[in-house]
Amino acid sequence: MLRFGINLLWVRPGKVGGTEFMTRNLLDGMILLQEDFEAVLIVSEDNADTFKHYSQDKRFKLVVAGIESANISKRIIWQNLHLAGFLKKNGLELCFSPVYDRPVMNFGIRYITTIHDIQAYHYPQYHPLHEVVYSKLLWLTDKWKSDFNVTISDYVAKDLVKVYHFNPKKMATIYNAVVLDKDEQTSFDILSKKYGIESKSYYYTVGQLIKHKNIPTLIKVMKKIIKEHSLERDYCHKLLITGINGNAADAIKKQIKEEGLEDVIELTGFIDTADRNSLYANAKAFLFPSVFEGFGIPPIEAMIMGTTVVTTKCACIPEVTQNVAEYVDDPYDADDWIKHMKNPVNNSAKIDQEVYDKKRIAKMYLSCLGRVWCKYK
Repeated sequence: MLRFGINLLWVRPGKVGGTEFMTRNLLDGMILLQEDFEAVLIVSEDNADTFKHYSQDKRFKLVVAGIESANISKRIIWQNLHLAGFLKKNGLELCFSPVYDRPVMNFGIRYITTIHDIQAYHYPQYHPLHEVVYSKLLWLTDKWKSDFNVTISDYVAKDLVKVYHFNPKKMATIYNAVVLDKDEQTSFDILSKKYGIESKSYYYTVGQLIKHKNIPTLIKVMKKIIKEHSLERDYCHKLLITGINGNAADAIKKQIKEEGLEDVIELTGFIDTADRNSLYANAKAFLFPSVFEGFGIPPIEAMIMGTTVVTTKCACIPEVTQNVAEYVDDPYDADDWIKHMKNPVNNSAKIDQEVYDKKRIAKMYLSCLGRVWCKYK
């Protein structure tokens, strides 16, 4: 029987973004499988409760390490000095890490890791210097010490081969699961009153105010539409942005005010899934201006909701959207965006949703783990 550990010590619930969602979706998918296996979840004192429900399935076992995930430096030190011994004590020799964060030395343990992107290499300005250095060290550790590496898109795999010369034979691409219930929607009448919008009369986007998300370009696009295309019915005069909050929201609000677009662009802050799904479904188009993604879930979610998507040709985006969205040629050119937004083709019905199914994804991971296990059994 396949028996392996899953390193979850890095999970700080609600604070590690998409990697946490990916991991929980993967575990949820594993529960749906019929295969016989034993997954030992290595959890911390302060995240154990969020994984406890998995132990209701006899194939999952929780083992709590005596550390807290919130204490990042202490956790990293413990992981490098004691994780191997902890795994051996629990009869484990194979460990899967859903992120690239793993001990620098194996100490007799065999690892499979998932690498989501190498953003700290491409955009070091977003990260403290120690984080950039540590990330690069771990990517090299993954390259030389892990038996196998999973990437979440072919783009990430090619990036690793190009930048760090990973061995393609020791890599495989497994997409992230995209979990979305199309019926989970807030009544649009409520959102219509809240944001002053009508169905198909606004554009929508989800993103953060960091450089590669390219949100400022959409502000330029909306300014140009209002100034030069205000009488054309092909365009909407409202843009809703979800996901920008705190200091970032203050910065973008200042930019919007300086451009005189307070009545045109509205920040929703962080909203619940039902609100977001309804905004996806009723938008004239979902705009995704990002120029760097390891995967990029929002445009996929929008297409699953049946919405027209206008996005870029950058990084993995055409790959994970299956080349059926509307793609601008220059992600920074407002006129190019406006050209593609005039009569965008809605090919959302062409997307193969099965590709992102959590059960399918879990089975692919289990097969990958099994191949490594059998090799050293």
